[in-house]
Amino acid sequence: MIDLRALARLAAEHEADLDHAVEPFRVGDRVLDTDVRPAIMGVVNLSQDSSYRESVAPSTEAAVRRGKVLTAQGADVVDVGAESVFDSAARVGPQDQIRSLVPVVEELADAGVAVSVESYDPVVARAALAAGAQLLNLTGSADDDAVFELAAEFDAALVICNVLGVNPRELDDADVDRDPYPAMAAALGSRVAAARDRGVRAGVAVDPGAGFGMARLTDPLERVRHQSVLLLQSFRLRSLGVPVCHSLPSGFSYFEDEVRTAEGFFAVLAGLGGTGIHRTHEVPRVRAVLRAMADLPVDHAPGLEKRSVLTV
Repeated sequence: MIDLRALARLAAEHEADLDHAVEPFRVGDRVLDTDVRPAIMGVVNLSQDSSYRESVAPSTEAAVRRGKVLTAQGADVVDVGAESVFDSAARVGPQDQIRSLVPVVEELADAGVAVSVESYDPVVARAALAAGAQLLNLTGSADDDAVFELAAEFDAALVICNVLGVNPRELDDADVDRDPYPAMAAALGSRVAAARDRGVRAGVAVDPGAGFGMARLTDPLERVRHQSVLLLQSFRLRSLGVPVCHSLPSGFSYFEDEVRTAEGFFAVLAGLGGTGIHRTHEVPRVRAVLRAMADLPVDHAPGLEKRSVLTV
């Protein structure tokens, strides 16, 4: 159960991790201080197999329109992907991904939208960066050096995801650690250092991988519980000195017909855990939640009536 006593015990157990400073996250010409205001990454899915139907764009025009709408709704970055990570989804080859992605990236970039591309393939990453993407959402680990060098070449930002396998479509059939953070911090820390060594100078963030499948977690409720732990304990990665990014879960097993409200709920857990970048299909809902969390006091604050509402 999530209650104040449980949260207090968690904070006390890992008190040394709470106050580590993290560097600002630079994307193109924008510098996002995620400790002052958490950033929002909206999602556009070009794959018809993507499980979150509301994010699927069936055409270039629809994808560009959705990207512009997400930006107007408060997304700092729009993340575009051309292959679903859903287990039963069709595989999409690099050239097919490029054909889908490049026109969308070009039009959004021309419209002034900060575009991220989700991929684990260096060929796809290069094409997207050449088309104007400013951020690589790296969902694999097999080609780190090549992708880091591309990010350095194009001065692109990076989100480095923890995936239990070489990419979300090729997961390891390994047990999920009850406490994954020690091993995760070591692995992600090494990858952040490698990115800097390869010349990446724009923003770098780390993603604990709550949005990806874990091959052994076949029980949906068990998976959501594990994801919730990852969200609430995000602050344990602050020692790496970079923001934490989370792809917010849908939690269908709990939310059922109200699944579109789920990411707002999980944004609360992520926010309590110190998440700096919230990747979401539901930008206006998550923006409202983060705005409220930023402005509402924990206890009585004299002069509260004179406070201005923060803009998130």
